[in-house]
Amino acid sequence: MAGSRRGRTVGTGADQSVTTLELFFDLVFVFALTQITELMAHDLTWHGVVRGLFLLGLLWWSWAAYSWVCNIAKADEGAVRAVLLGAMAAMFVIALAVPEAFDDLPGGLSGPVVIAIAYFVLRAMHLALLWTIARGDRVLRRTVAYYAVGKVVATALLLVASQYHGITQTLLWAGALAADYVSTYLVDARGWRFNSPAHWAERHGLVIIIALGESIVEIGVGVTGLPISWPILVASLLGLAVCAALWWLYFGSAVHYGERALTAEPAETRPWLARDAYTYLHVPMVAGIVLLALGLKKVLEYVGDDLSRPLHGIGLFALYAGTALYLAGLVGFKRRTIHRWTLPRLITAALLLVAVPLVHALPALAQLVVLTALLTALATLETRESSQPRQAHDPAAN
Repeated sequence: MAGSRRGRTVGTGADQSVTTLELFFDLVFVFALTQITELMAHDLTWHGVVRGLFLLGLLWWSWAAYSWVCNIAKADEGAVRAVLLGAMAAMFVIALAVPEAFDDLPGGLSGPVVIAIAYFVLRAMHLALLWTIARGDRVLRRTVAYYAVGKVVATALLLVASQYHGITQTLLWAGALAADYVSTYLVDARGWRFNSPAHWAERHGLVIIIALGESIVEIGVGVTGLPISWPILVASLLGLAVCAALWWLYFGSAVHYGERALTAEPAETRPWLARDAYTYLHVPMVAGIVLLALGLKKVLEYVGDDLSRPLHGIGLFALYAGTALYLAGLVGFKRRTIHRWTLPRLITAALLLVAVPLVHALPALAQLVVLTALLTALATLETRESSQPRQAHDPAAN
């Protein structure tokens, strides 16, 4: 069991907090997000964006797998510490190879093969660690065995995909991700162990912060090499305001009612809630932020080059639809945790999608102003509602 010294792992308690080693692990994830955004910016086509999101799906699943392990066994003690450091190395290799994930550059190693092998190592270490943690727990070991089937299929498909190019390669990647995500969902969650709602909520809150931080980095990257000017300053501050609004929409309420819902959930069904609300429903949030980062990067490039130039096509879609995807993830998260809908967020997400064809002729800076105004209005509305006396004792109503 996770708490057995003989198993070389130390179990967590209900009050477990995120360790510095987990934060160290997240630094590699930050680098990977930056690499993915740069890949999509370099290949600004629908195919390029889909491939970037596939890479994000692969890395997210790797991050989520180790986050689950660290919820049941302490990250900075025993075997977990050694495996987590090894997993960092494997994820770092994947991040380094992101620019060659689909189109290998001449010379050197094959990028697609490097990613497939690194992912195999990442998952093999994870499964071996889970098997060690499950020593003496027959139910958990049986669950890990079922869980491993999908991982083997996913890794095999990635290895096959590394030998192809174009649409065939992309479809094989889609099959690998489907095998990973669907097989995990089909495994009976009652067989998993889940120890600390506080750790789980904090862990996912931190990854949202990390993704938002990557968006801010892309604002700076977008103006690298350009002379500072008033349009660049205004656009940069508007981009920061957008990120701040997304931060508020999550940390103003969602982080709190999510943790309370996990704590209140019966122990036998808590793994289900943790899996659905966090492992799955945080995917659209993180993907939305990455798309937003891509859009912000292009806005700053356009503003610095030609103030009258509009952002169009995929760049504009990423800016607005990425934000809408983030809001949709928040709506789904609230529905799954406290069984309520958030109408203002749904309406704002719909308005963002409707606005794409309406603002396509506006200069990029004006397009960013419209996005900032919509998010500011939403955040202001929710702040006012949360301050009303009838909701003073019910933060979950936000």
